[in-house]
Amino acid sequence: MNLDKSLSAMSINETEDKKTTPRVLPPRPMPQRMPGRSVLPPMSRPGGSPLPPMAGGSPAGGSPGGLRGRPGMGRMGKPALNLSQLGLSPKQEQTPFANFSKYVDPSGKLNFAGKAIIHADGVDFSNGNSFAIKMDDLILKEELGKGQYGTVQKVKHRVTNVTMAMKEIRLELDETKLHQILMELDILHKSSGEFIVEFYGAFFIESCVYYCMEYMDAGSLDKLYGSGVPEDVLAKIAISMVKGLKFLKDELSIIHRDVKPTNVLANLKGQVKLCDFGVSGQLEKSLAKTNIGCQSYMAPERIRAANTYSVSSDVWSLGISLVEIGVGRYPYKYDNMFAQLKAIIDDEPPALPADKFSAEAIDFVNSCLQKEPLKRPAYADLLQHPFIQKYENVDVDMAKWASEAFEARNN
Repeated sequence: MNLDKSLSAMSINETEDKKTTPRVLPPRPMPQRMPGRSVLPPMSRPGGSPLPPMAGGSPAGGSPGGLRGRPGMGRMGKPALNLSQLGLSPKQEQTPFANFSKYVDPSGKLNFAGKAIIHADGVDFSNGNSFAIKMDDLILKEELGKGQYGTVQKVKHRVTNVTMAMKEIRLELDETKLHQILMELDILHKSSGEFIVEFYGAFFIESCVYYCMEYMDAGSLDKLYGSGVPEDVLAKIAISMVKGLKFLKDELSIIHRDVKPTNVLANLKGQVKLCDFGVSGQLEKSLAKTNIGCQSYMAPERIRAANTYSVSSDVWSLGISLVEIGVGRYPYKYDNMFAQLKAIIDDEPPALPADKFSAEAIDFVNSCLQKEPLKRPAYADLLQHPFIQKYENVDVDMAKWASEAFEARNN
């Protein structure tokens, strides 16, 4: 209510009733106002703690608070219409953490729609598997790498003395990133094959998910191949990659979708394993509309039509990776990304050089790099290829190769 108008109305009515000259009252002294302080008491939450300033309020050190600090309330007069008076509801303000509330419960646990619950002491999966591990269990060592969403750090488990790689993922407030975290955790905890990195557990603290994996001390193959690897080593790498991809397909109904040397790790024992399953997809959704993964390793059909993806697309990426590892460089010339992608579609596929590799090795790679997806072999067929059969039971000193490659990389 407007106080001045109300007093005026009362004076007029009094004059009309009494037909006398209205008596003018002396002005009442206003209470002295402390500088920079609102005359209104602060609103409080239950328990007495003050509420934070309302949106649109004055910042600390700014103009005095109170009603004058609110839009539309700086002068006396007719108040603005409230949305509720018009039968409308005020629009809810979307905060950056609105999506978070669906996943993080009041106790601080990260709940992925009942499929997995990650907390400060470990992770519990819906299939009954649980992994207990927490930050206090770990001794932090050096940083191993850094990516767009976080870092990978070498750690040591206090109780077991096992050295691990701890991947830190900063939670991005979008559904895609949360889905990628769940996908990778789901694959890792179900994978017991010898060609997939081992999973030790995960935990959640504030806005970061941490998961601990097998530490592959030689590193990724892109850092190890140097000027190229010999054929027998390439064969053993191919066997590990094909068996790892076949395990994902047959046991978990998963296609990797990001096969490249960076995502293939080796240890100093000579073991080779697949990693990084954040963009992997369910096989029954193999024609999903997606264009994720590294474009340089994409099959031609993926570049032409981003909504097409199947197991054969991973076979193409396998072939490109093997050529790169064999010759020591990515096989397509790079002027710009457009020219490179055009070359993948239009040019003849790359091949292993005949002066360094056998006819069996060359044919194996050529079969993976068929432009027509249906002409590419299945994993079971690749394992029966003469190139694989030639080296399947041959004793190749992979530990020696890994150690020498690791030493050469660090010198």
